[in-house]
Amino acid sequence: MDAASDRPAVVLMSQRARGSEQHTPVWVLAVLGVVGSAALLGACWVSGHVHADAALLTVARFLHIAALAVGMGAVLAVDWLAVLWMRGLRSLPEVLNTARGLQVPIWGGLAGLLVTGLFLRPNLESSLTVVKVGLVLAITLNGLYAHWLGQRLAPYKSGPVPRSLLVQSAAAAALSQTGWWGAALIGFLNSQS
Repeated sequence: MDAASDRPAVVLMSQRARGSEQHTPVWVLAVLGVVGSAALLGACWVSGHVHADAALLTVARFLHIAALAVGMGAVLAVDWLAVLWMRGLRSLPEVLNTARGLQVPIWGGLAGLLVTGLFLRPNLESSLTVVKVGLVLAITLNGLYAHWLGQRLAPYKSGPVPRSLLVQSAAAAALSQTGWWGAALIGFLNSQS
């Protein structure tokens, strides 16, 4: 057999591999949830021991806003497409492909917020700041849940989606938006005091 006759079999195998999406095991998502929670708590502790000078504080503020724009902007794009899908104006594959394609900016933005927040002198004795930390934790865990949910939606790309998955999708999007906007608002209010 020559290489040319093998090509259709290779193409067929790669098409099958793309069609059967691999799922992230639930235990991996659980471990990531624990690691993300520990990273957030660790960042809170470290932030009380970091004393940035004025120049570093200015850079951290700029990078914090940039990370917010990247992460929240990507989340807004995914959630907006999800709203359009629920209204019948976009297909489920469009939403899932967009969500998959925007994972790096979403998680990169969230990580950028965490790292730059170390230098912003957060007042952890303020109830608003504690609420913001809670919202960031909720965003993190909800993002992992949304990833899991996307895997559950994938088999329904060309058919009707069960009502329970629709309700879970709407709840995840609502929590996402509440968390991101709430944390952004509290960050703004804290920067004014």
